[in-house]
Amino acid sequence: MASSIVPKNLFNFKMLGELDPDAKALADQQEQMRKSSPEAKEMEAKLEELSKRKDPESCKEYTEVFRAMVTPMIAALTENKGFAYGGEQTNTTFIKVPTSHDGEFDVPVEVYTPKCLEEETKRAAYIHAHGGGAIALTAVDVRKVVQCTAVDLNAVTFNVDYRLAPETKCPNNIKDFYEVIKYVSKNAESLGIDPAKIVIAGESGGGYICLGAMVLLAENNETNLVKLAMPQIPMVDDYCFSDPLAMTKEEREAHASMRKIWRDLIAADFEEQKSSPHLFPGKASEELLEKFPPTIILESEFDMFITEASRLANRLRRAGRLLEFVVIPGATHMSIYIPGTKNNEDFTETIKTIATEYIHS
Repeated sequence: MASSIVPKNLFNFKMLGELDPDAKALADQQEQMRKSSPEAKEMEAKLEELSKRKDPESCKEYTEVFRAMVTPMIAALTENKGFAYGGEQTNTTFIKVPTSHDGEFDVPVEVYTPKCLEEETKRAAYIHAHGGGAIALTAVDVRKVVQCTAVDLNAVTFNVDYRLAPETKCPNNIKDFYEVIKYVSKNAESLGIDPAKIVIAGESGGGYICLGAMVLLAENNETNLVKLAMPQIPMVDDYCFSDPLAMTKEEREAHASMRKIWRDLIAADFEEQKSSPHLFPGKASEELLEKFPPTIILESEFDMFITEASRLANRLRRAGRLLEFVVIPGATHMSIYIPGTKNNEDFTETIKTIATEYIHS
């Protein structure tokens, strides 16, 4: 069993029971844009149709449509001037991490170093897996967002361009991220990293990638490589395959697409892997959970993954590996990342507190 941890119970947000006014305004704006855009409505209808099919051609087409819809959406989000400070206060470099678990492949990694840390040699590291359902987006697409995180955490940040499904299937997707963790730890001295202050994280699909890597660390008794894991609004398990009548509104609206993504795109063989924690980290055994790194899960009150994340938080707490389970009140899946909103203000202050209390302490 991993060494004991001491939760500080720092976050006790009161849930709103309704969308925060900023989050509601954003949701209303997005709904209006969808209604006024024939192309957006056509894409959504196409995804709904394709999610019901299981043939190989539907998988290829679903991936293409999903990427064509999500990529410009994130591009528009990152045009927000509230992200400017990240690029202004960091320097960007690039490394490649060699791997051989799925052919010879060098994982591209963008490295953001806060300018105030350039001369230091024992710096905290934050290793990040981007969102996009594990089937879309790249490190470049979320660069501005993650540069801000580097500043907020005061840590050298490694933004990992892991390979996406369906071109790369489970478990090779999570192994890309796992290998970067190992590389940073092994090369800490040359990278100017304090090996005792390595943090791993990811949001949404990247949260799944992060959790999957945590499973690999636990299986290989390498929990000591990571000081803290911070999965955010993460894809966790197969809750989407349960009865939609028992789901929240957000879960119910997303469940058909999530079934398609898990079953036909991420899994190499769904029937063989559906009980594996490599595919569904929330199915890790109690013995594995007890070997997880110290964990803080960050969620939104109205996230599409709130139930599965809550279940994992409860299991990790019982296993003695949960430091905090933070739920931002009134927030949706993406509103915590949008500057100028109350949700983002709460989220950013939470990140800064985590840095002070759990990473740099």
